[in-house]
Amino acid sequence: MNTSKYTELAQGLTICRALTGLWQIADIERNGKKVDPIQGAKAMKAYVDGGFSTFDMADHYGSSEEIAGVFRKEYGKNAAQLFTKWVPSPDRITKAQVREAVELALTRMQSEVIDLMQFHAWQYSHPSWVDSMFWLQELREEGLIKHLGLTNFDTAHLSIVVNSGIEVVSNQVCFSLLDQRAAGAMTELCIKHKVKLLAFGTVAGGFLSEKWLGKPEPVLNETLTWSQMKYKRFIDAAGGWEKFQVLLRTMEDIAQKHQVSISNVASKWIMDQPAVGGVIIGARLGQSAHITDNQKLFSFELDDSDRESIRKIQGELTQIPGDCGDEYRKPPFLTASGDLSHHVESFPAPYPTKSGSDGRTKALSGTIWEDIAGFSRAVRKGNRILVSGTTATHGSKAMGGKDPGAQAHFILDKLEGAIQSLGGRLEDVVRTRIFIRNADQWEPISRAHGQRFAGIQPANTMVRADLIGEEYLVEMEAEAII
Repeated sequence: MNTSKYTELAQGLTICRALTGLWQIADIERNGKKVDPIQGAKAMKAYVDGGFSTFDMADHYGSSEEIAGVFRKEYGKNAAQLFTKWVPSPDRITKAQVREAVELALTRMQSEVIDLMQFHAWQYSHPSWVDSMFWLQELREEGLIKHLGLTNFDTAHLSIVVNSGIEVVSNQVCFSLLDQRAAGAMTELCIKHKVKLLAFGTVAGGFLSEKWLGKPEPVLNETLTWSQMKYKRFIDAAGGWEKFQVLLRTMEDIAQKHQVSISNVASKWIMDQPAVGGVIIGARLGQSAHITDNQKLFSFELDDSDRESIRKIQGELTQIPGDCGDEYRKPPFLTASGDLSHHVESFPAPYPTKSGSDGRTKALSGTIWEDIAGFSRAVRKGNRILVSGTTATHGSKAMGGKDPGAQAHFILDKLEGAIQSLGGRLEDVVRTRIFIRNADQWEPISRAHGQRFAGIQPANTMVRADLIGEEYLVEMEAEAII
């Protein structure tokens, strides 16, 4: 039986496989109830005493980082593994801002180094996410960060990261009985590159528990907690309350068989999935410690009949659409409010633009080639946008390494960013042209194009060509009509 409570997330970093998530501190404080840092630290100590030594925080989880800092000061710098996240606004970010964010987290946590800093990007078409990752890697090399991770990255952009020489050890994503998006291509990529998944949402905000078995469907409004509002949307997207009740009854049978809770079974299922390094279970510090129940996670193992029952009922559910993290980037927004209004105010144009006297507007992405050859990334005149031949170049860097699919996705981000900067959308594209160096790499490049243009289906041409720059495997251009 794989009942070990601990695992090595990365070299020199052993964690508890059931991480304690502190996002509910923000939920409490959003209602005007300040969590006392000393009492919060004592509550953390109770988890550590129970063997749950790994905590997950973020810059926006209320005072979680400050509470962790008090814990570290009171109980020792090596008493626990303290993970946090940086979730910057979707705007142009400077190198100084990245350092300031890391130093602020260090100050709050009263630490000299962050065990794991996880990065979230709102908008892949905005190039600041790439700059931020490289600058975070520099701070890791400087010694301010032990390990880098991601949060809510999809498969395509995790591939860009790992193939571009950015060293990450984890990707934190929603992964549950209701939400199996991480089980396919994401898992395969993580195994290939030795990246671990840290899974949240495994108990769906408490819905995956005996408390909701046989209960009438709750109304999705402010009477629910912030987490319940979010995961009620997941239940609706997965097929609705009746199908969810069938899932709960199946889970109850398995739970009674092993003398554990439904939540235990739900978390155990995800913990056992390939590439999963740990599951993150929320805790309301000082209010409802589930330490005793969480201990049972390591007292049993699901058998073949359990797994078959779970797979069968999962087959009855509607799959959550898209890839990991899409709930924060595109409709349907599976967030507490059903949109991004409580997360971000607006999305700025990815690239700067310049207007000319002849009625044309230029978008510039800042690559060295635009200056050398004297061209724009894209030009708009009237209702027409023309995007230049684009490679996987960011400034002076070639992105995506030797992976043609990763290069293609990065190019498509740049195409989208250029079109957005000139007032259009990817849906406005009517033609694309693709030039590939190696004819035998057509499939991953075509699949990347197909993923991004599914439902749009512009006119397209793909040809083999001798591209300039040996590092580039593919180049694309696009035309859009608004």
